[in-house]
Amino acid sequence: MRRAQEVDVAVVGGGQAGLATSYWLRRAGIEHVVLDAADGPGGAWGRMWPSLHAFSPPQFSSLPGWMMPPWRGEGSFPSREHVEDYLTAYEERYEVPVERPVRVEAVRDGGDRLLVEGVRGGEAVTWASRAVVSATGTWSRPFWPAVAGMREFRGAQLHSAQYRGPESLPAGRVLVVGGGNTGAQLAAELTASHEVVWATQRPPRFMPPEVDGRVLFDVATARRAALDAGRPDDGGVAALGDIVQVPEVRAALQEGRLGAVPMVERLTTAGAAWGPVGHSTQAVDNRVDAGVDEGAEDGSTWNEPPVPPGEVLPLTAVLWCTGYRPALGHLRPLGLRGERGRVAVAEGSMTRAAGDPRLHLMGYGDWTGPASATLIGVGRPARAAVREIGELLGAGRGGS
Repeated sequence: MRRAQEVDVAVVGGGQAGLATSYWLRRAGIEHVVLDAADGPGGAWGRMWPSLHAFSPPQFSSLPGWMMPPWRGEGSFPSREHVEDYLTAYEERYEVPVERPVRVEAVRDGGDRLLVEGVRGGEAVTWASRAVVSATGTWSRPFWPAVAGMREFRGAQLHSAQYRGPESLPAGRVLVVGGGNTGAQLAAELTASHEVVWATQRPPRFMPPEVDGRVLFDVATARRAALDAGRPDDGGVAALGDIVQVPEVRAALQEGRLGAVPMVERLTTAGAAWGPVGHSTQAVDNRVDAGVDEGAEDGSTWNEPPVPPGEVLPLTAVLWCTGYRPALGHLRPLGLRGERGRVAVAEGSMTRAAGDPRLHLMGYGDWTGPASATLIGVGRPARAAVREIGELLGAGRGGS
């Protein structure tokens, strides 16, 4: 059996969350290694669709320590390639101690250390770490909803994680499913090349045109501060809407190319059928559970379904823009995963696991720090986590 390599901190994941964590670990002088499953730098940005842009200008899309270089292209928001280049240069600039490709398969309790088990080049490798930061993101766990008839449909079916542009889909009529940013952006893009039907679980709510990633970060941060202070929950980002009006989406709205219809009831071998409109959906139930007032008049509306209830609309493809789930399978041996596959975070901490103070969760969304899944938002929880890790390591060495 291969002897474990000892390290103070193992960071699992080399995307934006892993880089931000490494930055603060380096600043604190804490020995660490970053284990990345990808062949190269850039995180999920290198695997997204080519037309994707960030939600904010470079100065509001930056990791700690070094601002993203100015964007010289069209519009104000940097392209996917620009962000990927920035993350690559960031990794080099701060000499991030990354090892790749390493596929981490399990984190186990090894007594006084956590054992991080993985595979590198076909060889089993293990790190014995005093603390672990899980920063694996969500990209590797696309969510496919259970819709009646999915297995019977004979056309193409892709998740947005597999989408690489309009050429990814056959010509003809495409059903785009999903009422978030991805669904709106890809539906807007595809209207130039395909006949598009955009189906959502609830009427899409577009944020005001002036809202970008910077505003979302500020709102999420203010909400966290209010909740920590015991003030009423104002809904945070969710109260603003669900969809940022990036230029492509705004143009499609203004030109009348982008309108949503209710979610389909089922797929058939050749297409999709709708049921009666007006029934409650799980999405709405989730929104109510989150404390958002469903009675608010936000101007969101559906168009009528393209065919009467029960009739089948022929389709050549379905594009599922239905989101992702946290990639936390490697933490299963610790027995800490609970509701929705998440790991509960300790009270008073943004990232520390409630069941094991040696484990931190980084960059998975607001439950691991306000706007922590964004470039601008991940720096703050990363810094706080490193502070807590430093205290843990100091205590372990007999320090204060």
